[in-house]
Amino acid sequence: MSNKIFIPKKINVGFQKRSDTYTGQLAYVIYYDQNGVLRKQASWESWRDIEITSSEFDNIPMDGFVLNKKVGGYKSDWNFRQTYVRIYDPRNFEFEITVPNLLFILENTSAIKGKGLEGQFVYGWDGTDLLLIPTSSPDYIKISNYSDMISQPEKIIGKDLVLGGIYRTNLNEDWIYLGHFERYEDCSWNKTKMGQSKGLYYFFQKGSGYETIKSLSGRIVKTVSAESVHNYAKLMEKLEHSPIYSPIDESKDEYVPVSLDEIKSVVDMNSYYNRFYISDNGIWKLVGVKRCYKPEEKDLYYREYDYNTSYSDYRRSIDSPEKLSLEELHNKYNFCKRKQYLKNGKSLKGE
Repeated sequence: MSNKIFIPKKINVGFQKRSDTYTGQLAYVIYYDQNGVLRKQASWESWRDIEITSSEFDNIPMDGFVLNKKVGGYKSDWNFRQTYVRIYDPRNFEFEITVPNLLFILENTSAIKGKGLEGQFVYGWDGTDLLLIPTSSPDYIKISNYSDMISQPEKIIGKDLVLGGIYRTNLNEDWIYLGHFERYEDCSWNKTKMGQSKGLYYFFQKGSGYETIKSLSGRIVKTVSAESVHNYAKLMEKLEHSPIYSPIDESKDEYVPVSLDEIKSVVDMNSYYNRFYISDNGIWKLVGVKRCYKPEEKDLYYREYDYNTSYSDYRRSIDSPEKLSLEELHNKYNFCKRKQYLKNGKSLKGE
C-alpha cells in the first residue's frame, strides 16, 4: 500500500437518489485536508443532489460496514464503467470502493455473511482516490503516523535547517538538505531561458537527483536527523557539476574526437539517431547517425539538426541522401562529442 495515504479528521458526504441501493441514496465522500480545505469540492458539488442535505462526520474508527455488491465492469457502446464495490456505512449511506481496495481489506480482515466486514475502519485518500482502511492492517499505524505528521507538521524555518540533515516532506519522502543557493534555469528545450537565475532556492538531494523549493512551508514537515550525513561533501561536489547550481558557459565548450569503436558501441540499430558533432568551416553542428530503414542494409546516413534558440528550430532537420558505411561516415565527417563546462569552472555533470 502507498506510503502517502492521508487519513483526514473530518469527511463530508453528498448524496444522489439511487434505486439500486439499500438506502435509496448513493454517497460521494470527500474530506477536509490538514489546512481545513474541502478537497474535490468542485466535482462533488456537480455530482451531488443539492436538494439532499450533505452530512459531515468525524473520521474515527467504526465497525458495522457491510459489503454490498459489485457495480460497473461493463461497456455500453463507447461508455465503459469501471468495476467498483458498494459498501454500506453504518451511518446509513452507501459508497463505492475499487476492487484493489476490497482485496486489501480482505487481506487484513474477514467478510462475515449477513454481518458485513469484521473490525473497524476509517476513510483515507491516496491522492484523489478514496480508500476504506481496516484498523487491523499492519499499515494502519504507519498511515496514521504519516497523517498526524501532515496535520501537525513541525515548524521548520530556513535557519533551522542543518547542512546534510535529513528532512521528511509532505509526500513522505526523505530529502537531504544541501544548502540555500541561487537556482539557474536548465530548461533545455528553450535556449532563451537557459542559465537565467530564478532566485534563491533550498536545495535538497532526493535519491540520485535534486529537489529545489522556494519555500519550506507545507513541504518540509519533520526533521528526521539533525546530524549531517557522512557523504555531504561528496553530494556537494556532485551538485557543483549541475547546471541548476551554476549555468553552462558555452564559451568553454570543447569538442573531443570520438573513436570508431566508441561510435560502434552507441550507434542504434533501429530508428533513433545517435548524436555527434561535426565542424563545418569552423562552425560546430549537431548531427545524428542512423541506420537505413531496411534491416538487411548495413549502410548509414546522417541528419543535420538546425537549432538556434527554440525547441521548434531544433526540430527542423535535413536528412543527407548520402549513405555510407560507418567507417566512411566517420572518416568523412570526423565525429566529435561536446564537453561542456559551467561558469564555476566545473565540467557539466562531471563528464
